[in-house]
Amino acid sequence: MFELLGISSQALFGQLLIGLINGSFYALLSLGLAVIFGMLNIINFAHGAQYMLGAFAAYFLLLYAGLGYWWAIIIAPIVVGITGIIIERLFLQWLYKLDHLYGLLLTFGLALIFEGTFRNFFGSSGLPYSVPPTLQGGQNLGFMFLPNYRAWVVAFSLAVCLTTWFVIERTKLGSYLRAATENPTLVRAFGINVPRMITLTYGFGVALAALAGVMAAPIYNISPQMGANLIIVVFAVVVIGGMGSIMGAIVTGFGLGIIEGLTKVFFPEASNTVIFIIMAIVLLIRPAGLFGRAT
Repeated sequence: MFELLGISSQALFGQLLIGLINGSFYALLSLGLAVIFGMLNIINFAHGAQYMLGAFAAYFLLLYAGLGYWWAIIIAPIVVGITGIIIERLFLQWLYKLDHLYGLLLTFGLALIFEGTFRNFFGSSGLPYSVPPTLQGGQNLGFMFLPNYRAWVVAFSLAVCLTTWFVIERTKLGSYLRAATENPTLVRAFGINVPRMITLTYGFGVALAALAGVMAAPIYNISPQMGANLIIVVFAVVVIGGMGSIMGAIVTGFGLGIIEGLTKVFFPEASNTVIFIIMAIVLLIRPAGLFGRAT
């Protein structure tokens, strides 16, 4: 059927795969943003820079410590998450009761500092990072060739997203987190250290961005601009899904990645704007987002 439209099935499934890969990164990054906004009420514009820091952390671990991808996927999110904890303790904790604009401006400034510093030392051309040997090669499915690493990215991203959703929405820890944002005084009465919980939540959201950066390193070149090129799209994904909605971030991230991939097949001229067109339509019909709740 697609051949009648002048589109080969191999091109169609290839773009679907690219859409799923992009959707995996959209989902992971928007999930981190949703966790931070939903629990801390902070619009974290430094999220793209922290995604970039995750990729560079993987590069440094390989270059200076000889630790490859599998070590990096564990260590890099922890290291970058700790930097997030430091940022929260030094700067963000003073902004929680202020307008969202203050947090956005502060994190935007931090993003510019991170990106400018790394651009000064590493330039803008990008650095290579190889696919781990265990995930090299691919599978011939008949209708398309599926690289093993791409399949791993999609499967692992989905697993991380669903696990995060389950912990926040279906466990006692998640109920404590939600209660701490709505009524911190009551939660303190139960002996829970609310400031520490908020700090760790921000660190976890940053670690999710760093994890996405590590996973992106073998696919894209590692560069200081890699986060800046992605963060605007991720913010659009979060707005469409609903600010602070965990499931909204996951479903919308993967869904918009697929829509973007299909648009590149059927209407390539609109592929760079289709997500923003959808965002405008959603905001007109449902300002709180597809999964968000009106306040």
